[in-house]
Amino acid sequence: MIYDRPELLDRLAAEYVFGTMIGPVRRRFERLRLTLPSAEAATVAWEARTAGLARAVPPVVPSPGLWNAIDWSTGGAGAQTIAKPGGWWSWFAPVAALAFGVVATLGIVRMLPSAAVPVDEIVQARGTLPASYVGILTDASGAAVAIASSTRHGRTMSLKVLRPIEAPPGKVLQLWALPKDGEPFPLGVVPREGKGAFEMADTSERLLASVPRLAMSIEDAPVRPGATPDGFILTGHCVKLW
Repeated sequence: MIYDRPELLDRLAAEYVFGTMIGPVRRRFERLRLTLPSAEAATVAWEARTAGLARAVPPVVPSPGLWNAIDWSTGGAGAQTIAKPGGWWSWFAPVAALAFGVVATLGIVRMLPSAAVPVDEIVQARGTLPASYVGILTDASGAAVAIASSTRHGRTMSLKVLRPIEAPPGKVLQLWALPKDGEPFPLGVVPREGKGAFEMADTSERLLASVPRLAMSIEDAPVRPGATPDGFILTGHCVKLW
C-alpha cells in the first residue's frame, strides 16, 4: 500500500484512534507510525481532536450518601424509599447526578464504538467525527440496554439494542424525549433487538437541544404528540458530541 496520500493517512489514523482498526492491520499501522513521520503526525492530530472523549476520570471512593442522593435525584429504583436530602445536597446532588451520567454515557460510546451506529459508520466512511446526539438507555441496575444516536442536523434516529428487550405480544417500545422544561414527547418506535431506525418529526438539533434525558415505555401502539407515557422501563442521559 502507498502511504504518501494525506487523505489515506488521515483516514487510517482516525480508524486507529477510534479503535475500529484491529488485528494485523493495527499492528502494521503501529509499525508505520515509527517509520513514517506523517503517519505519526496524523495519529497525534486525531488523538488531540478526541482528547475530551478519552480523558480519564480520577478514581474517587464515593460515600453512601452520594449514591443515595444520585438515586433520589434521578428517580432511581430506591427513589421512593430514600428521604429527600437537604442542605447543600439540595443543589449539589442534581449537578453530581448529571455529571456522573454524562461521563458514563461518553464512556460507553468510547468503549463500544460499533454500538453508536451512525457515528461509527460516518467515522469509517469519512474519517471525521460528526456532531451528534447520543443517548444511553439503562435499566434499574444501571446496565446499558440500548443506544440511540442521530447526527446534529439529521432527522434519522438510529437504534442499537445491546440485549433483547422483553415486551408483551402486540405491544411496541416507544422512545421518549424528556426535556429540561416541559412534558415528555414521543420520538419513535424502538426494535426489541438488533438495530433499527426511524424518521423524527424534525432535526435532532431542534428536538433534542434542550433534552438531557431519554426514556422508553411499552405502549399499545406508536403514540402521537401530546400523549402521556405509560410508565418508563428504561431511562438514560442524552448528550451532545461536538
